[in-house]
Amino acid sequence: MASTTVANAQPDILKSLRSLGGRGTVGDVVSNAGLPRDHVESTLRDLLESHQGHLEVSDAGELVYLFDRKLIRRGRVSAMERLKASAKTFLTGAFKAWIVTMLVVYFVVFVALVVAALVAMASRGGDRRSGSGNWGRGGGWHGGRFHLPNFWLWYYIWTPRWRLGRPYYGRRWERTLEKDNRPPFYKKVFAFVFGPDRPKPTQKQLDRSTLQLIRARRGVLTTAELMEHNALERPQAEDEMGRLLGAYAGEPNVSPDGELVYAFPELMVSAHGPVTAKEPNPAWLRMEYPLDLTGNEKKHDAVITGMNGFTLVAGATAPWFIFPQLGISGPAAFVGLVLVPVVFSVLFFGVPLLRMMGVKRENRSRKARNIRRLVLGLVYREALAGRGAVTVAAAARYVRTRMKDQPVDHSEVEGTLHNLASEFNADVTSGSDGALVFTFPAIRREFAASETVRRTLSLENRTLGDVVYSSADTPQETTGRDIDEFDRQLAAAEMDLSAYLPSPDQVGFEDDYEIVAFDEELRSSAKRG
Repeated sequence: MASTTVANAQPDILKSLRSLGGRGTVGDVVSNAGLPRDHVESTLRDLLESHQGHLEVSDAGELVYLFDRKLIRRGRVSAMERLKASAKTFLTGAFKAWIVTMLVVYFVVFVALVVAALVAMASRGGDRRSGSGNWGRGGGWHGGRFHLPNFWLWYYIWTPRWRLGRPYYGRRWERTLEKDNRPPFYKKVFAFVFGPDRPKPTQKQLDRSTLQLIRARRGVLTTAELMEHNALERPQAEDEMGRLLGAYAGEPNVSPDGELVYAFPELMVSAHGPVTAKEPNPAWLRMEYPLDLTGNEKKHDAVITGMNGFTLVAGATAPWFIFPQLGISGPAAFVGLVLVPVVFSVLFFGVPLLRMMGVKRENRSRKARNIRRLVLGLVYREALAGRGAVTVAAAARYVRTRMKDQPVDHSEVEGTLHNLASEFNADVTSGSDGALVFTFPAIRREFAASETVRRTLSLENRTLGDVVYSSADTPQETTGRDIDEFDRQLAAAEMDLSAYLPSPDQVGFEDDYEIVAFDEELRSSAKRG
């Protein structure tokens, strides 16, 4: 009955939030909606999962729920966008089928016609059928019929263990597969024109490494720690933390100095004893590779280019070479053997050239995100070491030594550093030489607050530590607790927080397909079994 009541409360609470402009405390919503506090608090946490929103702490230490004023649902897709996506999928699939048919058929036809024309020229008008000969046991002309080599045809169409509909993520992904499980050639033709398939991880797949981070951090996390993992901008990270709070039964905690710390006690319950988890890689060890235009090995692109180039040249020169030698003429022959293959071949080369602009734009975005990851790693390293002082020149050197394959402009690093300073409310001063010096005390405060709560709650042991606040405290008890908390914070200031910053001086890359690889391998194993 209670759950039904809570579920029925959602419309009233949404209405209340609209009247409050999307911003309010639990008390605001309780008084506005006239509902019990427990129902309001539970529903607000559920709404953090389903709607765009996050938590803040007021000056008085109260939790404030912040939602978009329009109360936009997460992942909402309009009917028009769904229609566009369906139409794109259908047209792309039809175009892919047409591409394979056209490329193979016209390549084979023109090979046959060119061979026949050459034979006709050599025989100088003799019997073409008898003079055509036999050019290979695996394929060629036999009794007036053209035979394609069987091994080549089957490799083009299929490989031994290839599953219909399986994506092709490019050459780096292909190298991880067993030889007889690698993609057939036609997938590389698609990739040449449209680019390799791009993984579309589900929210569950995206959450997997974040949940691993929460468990590795003993069930307690701050927004700064989440940013260490995914390098999101602060507003996006706060919104994501709000979603995690609702999705995984998180509990917000406000430290005495006003830092918001999130605890996830249910994630620390295990049927196998104390929970232990390996730290997932931080953002600077999960940089993005530049996006490839085709994703193929150069040799495969060369074969595809050669096939289409041959068709283009053969079609364009057919009226002067093939037609006279074989006695072909008429409008139908011109359309079928000149106009159609030439237009197709031009489009075949034209689509990748048009895509090139989008690939360059995406790679500029990836480069900017990689620079952010690296600067974030430097800032965190300095902040957690207690130094915190970072200059633009030092950050630029740091980034350039780790992105040797790409030119990095001084202004790109400076812009990133200013953005991080804004997100963390950093202190910006001028050094003796006039250069700006950035310090980030907020990062260390968040990590220290998280460690304090972590030690207090001891979620890995499912025991509750010392009480840091109680509404039943007398003034004397409050004063005593404040003194105890000051001592704890002082101890936190002396903590070695570097343990929560794995490999700050290393960099690494992560391919997009690695996010979905685990589930795809499970599906493949199930089908093989």
